[in-house]
Amino acid sequence: MDRFSEYRIMWVLVLFDLPTETKKERKAAADFRKHIMGDGFTMFQFSAYVRHCPSRENADVHIKRVKSMLPEFGQVGILCITDKQFGEIEVFYSQKPQKVEAPGQQLELF
Repeated sequence: MDRFSEYRIMWVLVLFDLPTETKKERKAAADFRKHIMGDGFTMFQFSAYVRHCPSRENADVHIKRVKSMLPEFGQVGILCITDKQFGEIEVFYSQKPQKVEAPGQQLELF
């Protein structure tokens, strides 16, 4: 299989709904966001972050890291999809279709 196949390249999506009622909860939510951004995730929408990975094996490494950063309270979902599936996304702003800019493309060095 081609090393750069749109079926081999993966996107990891982290979707979360964290409580922010107290100062402690707001700090925990902000820390979680900072940690995943520090691991290369980019905001796609508020509480929805994505990361480009060159392979499923690499995606698994980042999924494991997110799991190690989970906050004490709230809901976090992790979804891994192929580059082909991510390319099929349709995004709308005020009912108008928007061009999807692939966030966080990474350069792979040998």
